[in-house]
Amino acid sequence: MGISAKDIRNIAIVGHSGEGKTTLFEAMLFNGGAIERMGKIENGTTVSDFDEQEIARKMSVSLAMAYVEWKGVKINLLDVPGFYDFEGEFSEALRACGAAVVVTGANGAVSVGAEKAISLCLKAKKPLIIFINGMDKENADYSATVAAFKEKYKTKIAPIQIPIMDGKKMTGNANALTGKAYHFTNTGPEEISVPEEYRRDYEAMQLSLMETAAENDDVLLEKYFEQGFLSREDMIHGIRKGIFNINVIPVMAGSALQNKGVINLMNEIVKYLPEAAERAEQPATDLAKDAVIGIPCDPDGPFAAQVFKTAVDPFVGKMNYLRVARGCLKPGMTVLNPNTNTQERISAVYLVRGKKLETTDMLGAGDIGAVSKLSNTGTGDTLCDDGAPVRFDPIPFHKPVLYMAVYAAVRGTEDKVFSGLNRLMEEDKSFTIEKNPDTGETLIGGQGEVHLDIIRKKLKAKFGADADFRTPAVAYKETIRSVANAEGKYKKQTGGHGQYGHCKIRFEPCEKDFEFDEEVVGGTVPKQYIPAVEKGLLECLPHGVLAGYPVIRMKAVLYDGSYHEVDSSEAAFKAAAEIAFKEGMKNASPVLLEPLSHLKIAVPEQYVGDVMGDLNKRRGRIIGMDAMDDMQVITAEAPQAELLTYATALRSMTQGRGKFTETFARYEQAPDNVLQSLLKT
Repeated sequence: MGISAKDIRNIAIVGHSGEGKTTLFEAMLFNGGAIERMGKIENGTTVSDFDEQEIARKMSVSLAMAYVEWKGVKINLLDVPGFYDFEGEFSEALRACGAAVVVTGANGAVSVGAEKAISLCLKAKKPLIIFINGMDKENADYSATVAAFKEKYKTKIAPIQIPIMDGKKMTGNANALTGKAYHFTNTGPEEISVPEEYRRDYEAMQLSLMETAAENDDVLLEKYFEQGFLSREDMIHGIRKGIFNINVIPVMAGSALQNKGVINLMNEIVKYLPEAAERAEQPATDLAKDAVIGIPCDPDGPFAAQVFKTAVDPFVGKMNYLRVARGCLKPGMTVLNPNTNTQERISAVYLVRGKKLETTDMLGAGDIGAVSKLSNTGTGDTLCDDGAPVRFDPIPFHKPVLYMAVYAAVRGTEDKVFSGLNRLMEEDKSFTIEKNPDTGETLIGGQGEVHLDIIRKKLKAKFGADADFRTPAVAYKETIRSVANAEGKYKKQTGGHGQYGHCKIRFEPCEKDFEFDEEVVGGTVPKQYIPAVEKGLLECLPHGVLAGYPVIRMKAVLYDGSYHEVDSSEAAFKAAAEIAFKEGMKNASPVLLEPLSHLKIAVPEQYVGDVMGDLNKRRGRIIGMDAMDDMQVITAEAPQAELLTYATALRSMTQGRGKFTETFARYEQAPDNVLQSLLKT
């Protein structure tokens, strides 16, 4: 029998890169007996950082999972990369988890990663606990760190423990919610009485928690007003309700590296964070009724699950990680994938611990596991009972912010490169491959330089394909600004029939990309040769006279010409049109056009000046600015050529807090210095 959903906690470990998420993950697995010893990031021996890129870089780059049993509860842990470039992994984790632990350093400030993680969790309505890590470090400052979080998130922050310090080292803690204090030993926490020097802070914290508990339950609030206090059971009930409703974010502390305070954290996860059975009904489309419904976590209902991550290996094959929302999944079942309208047979069901897979005979509602060898199923897809077809909403991923042109490093291996990239797209939905119709280049779009570099190295490691990523070409265009008449005459005598074509064409600006008309009177250019003139002009459009870029916004009017009864031909008139094009465009005030992008840039108030100054350097124009939540949203336009690496620059200017969207706006005349620089290259 599968484990009951009330005994499952699905927890994402999130926060800023380098704050100790993976080490905390290790400590929790070790405490629960899932591993015999804690691995180390610097040695490449941790459960969750098993990819060769993670081992080489000493940082998480992919979402990893493992489970641990603690006090009769199965805790499914998701180790989420904290670096900015891997927000796609965060999106996957949010779809799978029921709550989160935000890991942050004890450095007296709210890190960018913690800020972003909390913001995303609040937006997704995920309850969370803040774990202040690194209390073993010399400069650790618990009080200042709590104060920084209170300044940022006001009344939501509820510290539930006081670190007991020996000098600058944390040796235990006092939990104001449970009323117990502990001293850390080599065999685990040992219960002690609250030290006298912490008594005043301890009692003040208890009073604060009592008030917080009362504010989250009307019955408790009335009782608090009547009695002036709440029992410990009432406090725990009120705080748990506040956590569930995301009105309360409890704060704890410890050292993941020293495995201090981690057992207390695991106890609080079991006690306060929501059971899988308590998860709000997941919205889905009932395909039989074409209506949106809620999917309850019902173990006896028809099967429904969503794939939240896919891993691709050229040897092992494709592995789909999923969370069962309803019913249960067993080997041998045939299920429906409504996203691809195909049937999939489940050959085996796995529990996951890093790269290790354990077969299981059942995965019940609320649980997380994996299946393999599904040929038509990918990230975000639904798997369900054929008799009760439903489809979950797709997982939202951030649009790419950095694009590079992709080339095969070795000529002749293009197919290998692009087939490998398409396979990698199955496991990473936060990058795209697309053809630029204007430049002809194939572009890869990702979340940043590190993201794209890891994709390139994974391509080499997994598929043996070498790719070269280059700065993409800008799709400049050329046009004319005035009216000019031009004459094209093509005359050639080579013995026998010669070649003769003669046309007079007026070139003028227009709004369409290209327009052709004729005003020939008296048959000076016979009707059968007019299409040849148009064809000749069309073949000239891809190469303008200034710098060889495509020509747009031009109208050509054939108004006169002459022909020879014997020597004229379509080829001759086509050649004559080409001669007229070059002359006409040169005389019609040709100019270079550059693509302009429309930008929406969201940044905290303190960075607005820097961002605006940088936009001015990029020849940008500020259109407006609006406040949105705690961010300022700058609307602007800037040349696309100035924005090729803007994602990196914006992160640098705003310490990773800024984000932007870019869409094509229009073409505008480029300054002369841009043309001159292009002519030099």
